Amino acid sequence: MKAVVLLSGGLDSATILAMAMEQGFTCYTLSFNYGQRHAAELNAAKKVADAMKVAVHKTIDLDLTQIGGSALTDKNIAVPQSSSAGIPITYVPARNTIFLSYALAWAEVLGISDIFIGVNAVDYSGYPDCRPEYIAAFENTARLATKAGVEGKPFRIHTPLIQMSKAEIIRKGTELGVDFSLTVSCYQADAQGHACGVCDSCRFRKEGFVNAGIPDPTIYI
Repeated sequence: MKAVVLLSGGLDSATILAMAMEQGFTCYTLSFNYGQRHAAELNAAKKVADAMKVAVHKTIDLDLTQIGGSALTDKNIAVPQSSSAGIPITYVPARNTIFLSYALAWAEVLGISDIFIGVNAVDYSGYPDCRPEYIAAFENTARLATKAGVEGKPFRIHTPLIQMSKAEIIRKGTELGVDFSLTVSCYQADAQGHACGVCDSCRFRKEGFVNAGIPDPTIYI
């Protein structure tokens, strides 16, 4: 069995990689250099891929700064230090659709039917492209829009974290031997991967480790 795994370099994607491998999949990991403010996550993704001995790790260059519209891709928009109602400004327009489309294309070339993505219950409350109905709709699109799909080889989008809290994800990753010290979650990490400690992603991560009762290996600025 083979799977394409979207690997950002963060806590969630490292855990889904471990979960896919636990299920017996040989994993092909895919990261994106899309102009994100927290580009240190790409170094983290490479470290995680190497540590977990994936079959192939690929990084694709995109430039979503030309579109902007997010605190992660437009340096004129500040990363918020407190939560707000509605969809947060850290939402990157259509990001999961773009990423899944690339994963789908690579999977079709490789003859792979299984794709893993680390959307989860924490993101579900804010990001529209982390909802179960979105994932189901993308699966249907993949069936309709690919040669493999129309020839009766449908794609499966696996979202094993979608109903899990951060604490549950951390416990699961720890159980599977994930080295979370290699991961970067911060939206504005420095070049060394040190975290700001105040953005939404840092707060969710810190609270997750506290609630899981597991020491947080993150280095905060």
